[in-house]
Amino acid sequence: MKIQDAKVIVTSPGRNFVTLKILTDQGVYGIGDATMNGRELAVVTYLQDHVIPCLIGMDPRRIEDIWQYLYRGAYWRRGPVTMRAIAAVDMALWDIKAKMAGMPLYQLLGGRSRDRVMVYGHANGADIGETVEAVGQYIDMGYKAIRAQSGVPGVKDAYGVGRGKLHYEPADAALPSVTGWDTRQALNHVPKLFEKLRDTYGFDHHLLHDGHHRYTPQEAANLGKILEPYQLFWLEDCTPAENQEAFRIVRQHTTTPLAVGEIFNTIWDCKDLIQNQLIDYIRCTVVGAGGITHLRRIADLASLYQVRTGCHGATDLSPVTMGCALHFDTWVPNFGIQEYMRHTEATDEVFPHDYIFADGHLHCGETPGHGVDIDEEKAARHPYKPAYLPVARLGDGSMWNW
Repeated sequence: MKIQDAKVIVTSPGRNFVTLKILTDQGVYGIGDATMNGRELAVVTYLQDHVIPCLIGMDPRRIEDIWQYLYRGAYWRRGPVTMRAIAAVDMALWDIKAKMAGMPLYQLLGGRSRDRVMVYGHANGADIGETVEAVGQYIDMGYKAIRAQSGVPGVKDAYGVGRGKLHYEPADAALPSVTGWDTRQALNHVPKLFEKLRDTYGFDHHLLHDGHHRYTPQEAANLGKILEPYQLFWLEDCTPAENQEAFRIVRQHTTTPLAVGEIFNTIWDCKDLIQNQLIDYIRCTVVGAGGITHLRRIADLASLYQVRTGCHGATDLSPVTMGCALHFDTWVPNFGIQEYMRHTEATDEVFPHDYIFADGHLHCGETPGHGVDIDEEKAARHPYKPAYLPVARLGDGSMWNW
């Protein structure tokens, strides 16, 4: 069995997605996701010029060897473009192997560790009242866990306040739009949001919050400490993680569970955080961390230190990644939770899939493979549109972390 051809499909049904389709000489094909929000064309070029030519003629069943070839064989490695390209190949190869076996992907990984996957949705509002109402709507839909974000007084376009209730796209312009940030205002405001949420809905549902890299370690520690009475499921991305030691300061001062990792590319980005037990949840993604093959290694390392998975799952990942993530979540022993931001109807039409939502959980299907396909005819109706993520500036005009 040989890889006969491969192609990259770029489509924008509401936002841009990069899909790799690998075809074999036996008629079996697999698809993978290589989407990178705001940098899609960089991955397209890398796949087309540097990866696909190397794949032709290879045996698609040798998943591990091909992964090592693309990773170790690239002298310049570990970057987000490289790892997304490797991830797309890896997803497609697992899809092919599972189709050949006539099994859903989770069976090849070792079978079920659970019957269903708990997910959390995104509730947001321009102010506390709107966010409280939005959380109630998610509870009414059956969600057991909800991330809550609110506009902050005096902050222009605060992070997480989208233009839609079930799905929204932050990459909103051909050039980066400028948003604002004020840490003091956020530290005053965020605890009030969660106080109101607990007063309104009690403690039966999990609540989460995303700091989105906005706080220094000391500020993050302060926020975590203030939020302790409200028993958050986690505080996400509370401080930038380039310096993994920064989380030690946060950990020393709060018992609020910490989650990080959606922008990590390899096991090396989270090794110290996990080994020193500075986090509770690792949020690496199938598409961002080199595919299922590499994400399994991260999860296995995390399991030694009782760190659980909580994979990123916003709409900057295509349904292909979500399908793969659900098979991974169904298998992985140290599962914690799965983010689930719903795609638009147009996206679901382009990417038909067999996973379903019910009672606050996602259920992966039993279709051989990862259960997600691409309708190339419908994909062609949605051409690529340049779109950047915003940037953030402080009140004095200084650049800050978006």
